[in-house]
Amino acid sequence: MSLKLKSDKYKKARGGSSKLLEISCAECGEIICDYQKDGPGSLKRMYFDRISNPVVSISEKSLKCSQGHLLGVAIIYKKENRPAFRLVIEAVTKSYKKKTLQF
Repeated sequence: MSLKLKSDKYKKARGGSSKLLEISCAECGEIICDYQKDGPGSLKRMYFDRISNPVVSISEKSLKCSQGHLLGVAIIYKKENRPAFRLVIEAVTKSYKKKTLQF
């Protein structure tokens, strides 16, 4: 399966580098989605426009696995006026996926 990584002003503002992550619940191990992480640093927020291939249904209020574990709460990141999930500390695990670009 191929995924086209987004290249926009947000990626450029964070140094122009991206990683493709597979996000899963730290408690039960269920895979939640794929996520494009732009720039360095830890994963504190997940922006709605960077989430792809969600395995669970994602609501506009919270991010939960199918077993009901709370992973994040919906916010508007004021600095960029962007909708995102603020992640609960140590609620998710991430693993790097190999990038496959679609042309």
